[in-house]
Amino acid sequence: MNILVTGANGQLGNELRTLSKCHIGHQYIFTDIAELDICNEIAVNQFISSHQVDLIINCAAYTAVDMAEDNHNLCDLLNHLAAGYLARVAQTHGAAIIQVSTDYVFDGYSCHPYVETDGTSPASVYGATKLAGEKAVLSQCDRAAVIRTSWLYSTHGNNFVKTMLRLGRERDALGIVFDQIGTPTYAADLAEAIFAFIEKGIVPGIYHYSNEGVCSWYDFTKAIHRIAQITDCKVSPIHSSDYPTKAARPPFSVLDKTKIKQTYQLTIPHWEESLERCISLLNNN
Repeated sequence: MNILVTGANGQLGNELRTLSKCHIGHQYIFTDIAELDICNEIAVNQFISSHQVDLIINCAAYTAVDMAEDNHNLCDLLNHLAAGYLARVAQTHGAAIIQVSTDYVFDGYSCHPYVETDGTSPASVYGATKLAGEKAVLSQCDRAAVIRTSWLYSTHGNNFVKTMLRLGRERDALGIVFDQIGTPTYAADLAEAIFAFIEKGIVPGIYHYSNEGVCSWYDFTKAIHRIAQITDCKVSPIHSSDYPTKAARPPFSVLDKTKIKQTYQLTIPHWEESLERCISLLNNN
């Protein structure tokens, strides 16, 4: 297949690029804004037609959650409308699409891990535009899969793990929220799951993927510092109200992964195992 990856300079796009070297047999086309403006439907159609694309993996997104509150139109264009353009063009050319989405489509007031059929109720512009993107993709392409994920990090770009490593080495003390619960996702593990979709075929629908286990941002930070052997920074738990943000965060966004594990026979690592792998790579680099 000819496989188009959009948002290829982001965390997940970079991991897909790295893993594609081990998954031979397909032609991968990695693009970001310089190579393809997915907000231009004419350009998308021309690109997919000329490259005879069989599968689109849309990793592109507006992910600045707080800035999105003041940039609704731009956020909607990238997260919603552009995703719809990709799906509509994919349908026209007989291609499939994988849309990467987020736990922010939920408000976070559930008492159990979210399954794919649970009602959505985003509490932020980012979450609302990503949900609109899901609906656009699923309604406009027959061969569409949506993968919701949470708390994404990797060795690439800016993310929570790298920030906590830096701050842990720069500061004597940190206050980290303990009343937001979820699961970290190592982008390399999510990329491996996406390759399972490639190899076994797209089964249309919505799927949830994160690493196994549950933690708070406070627990996550403590684990980051323990694994990195950062001992001179005191990490204290604080309430979300002590660290106000423009956009609301889901207080509980644990994703149930039964569907994706059963459909694609996946074994998902625990978040601490994957965190150790990531920090080891960062140390080696």
